[in-house]
Amino acid sequence: MPTYIALLRAINVGGHQVKMDYLRALFEEMGMRNVESFIASGNIIFGSRTNNSVALAAKIEKHLQAALGYPVATFLRTTEEVNSIASYEPFGAGALAADVHAVYIGFMASAPDQTAQEKLLSYNSKVEEFHVSGREVYWLTRASVGESKFSGAQLEKVLGRAVTLRNSTTVRKLAAKYK
Repeated sequence: MPTYIALLRAINVGGHQVKMDYLRALFEEMGMRNVESFIASGNIIFGSRTNNSVALAAKIEKHLQAALGYPVATFLRTTEEVNSIASYEPFGAGALAADVHAVYIGFMASAPDQTAQEKLLSYNSKVEEFHVSGREVYWLTRASVGESKFSGAQLEKVLGRAVTLRNSTTVRKLAAKYK
């Protein structure tokens, strides 16, 4: 049985407060096994009998919208995929130098087309750097998100798709926990 990590968008941000025990119960209602939450920001780990992650994500989105009353974009990755994402170094081994505030990883349902990728890369600057690898976008910023001229909403607009962001530290911790 595959183990998945659901990276949920719009959980415990923007006024959408959801208790983790309730969120875990919603996954159990759908027949998911060994359901765990990781940090109260919409990371749910679970086992499922299905190997069809696209259909599974759609099922989760439908169930969460019915229960919570608003859409919750759901991005599924296997634990193996999260390990690969966490170890990927798009900006080189020294990316977390003293002048770097953070590296964020954006999860998407599918890879953006070449035009969207080129548009995003045109925003590379001394403050922000971007890199796309498959269904993930890596965002290195030398400013805090509040100080940055770029935002998650702008990232979605440029790529033309929903994205949920996680700090690379969180992704590495997830990978270490479920290795």
